Amino acid sequence: MESTISQTEENYLKAIYKIQERAGKPASTNAIAAAMNTSAASVTDMIKRLSEKDLVNYERYRGVTMTNDGQRIATTLIRKHRLWEVFLVEKLDFSWDEVHDIAEHIQSAELIERLDEYLEFPRFDPHGDPIPDADGVFTFRKQILLGEMSANEEGVIVGVQDHTSDFLQYLDRMELTLGTEIKLLERYAYDDSVKILLSNEKEIVISKKVSQHLFIQKKFLEK
Repeated sequence: MESTISQTEENYLKAIYKIQERAGKPASTNAIAAAMNTSAASVTDMIKRLSEKDLVNYERYRGVTMTNDGQRIATTLIRKHRLWEVFLVEKLDFSWDEVHDIAEHIQSAELIERLDEYLEFPRFDPHGDPIPDADGVFTFRKQILLGEMSANEEGVIVGVQDHTSDFLQYLDRMELTLGTEIKLLERYAYDDSVKILLSNEKEIVISKKVSQHLFIQKKFLEK
């Protein structure tokens, strides 16, 4: 099955999977179009192709879901991608804003299994996204968006919802990288921005948009 689909089709399957993973419901045509930076008409054409290959199911007004074959392929693709991101960051000193596009172009199933072993079976990639194991099983943790925290709550940054280079470079400049401990000091009613305290005692104010793209593991939650 995997050898009969194009790279574009693979990219759509990954996008649909990630939308479902984050939203917890079928992926809408508009959400897929936004993720793929294309038109709704192009998405409709692709969904028809994927449906004909029994990789997705589409119900009008209900959205797109993965079939078992589609889920298997998407999980395998995501596993490859996220393992390569770990390798590129941890072993080749790439920054987290550089690795997404590079990882897109690396294939070879046998190489992926050896890479997983070499990396000692990491559970999360450099952006905090879970890496499925060889059986397609993900490790999930209790996490919330920074925008959902209340004043005086503390936690550590464990993931990002926006993988664009601009956003990741912004986080680097603001010292908001994975593993950074934070405390929410105050929320401003005017624009819902928040003031946070970093572990180095530095106080910064970040926008509502940023707070809605940072995943936090609160201190009192189990890992």
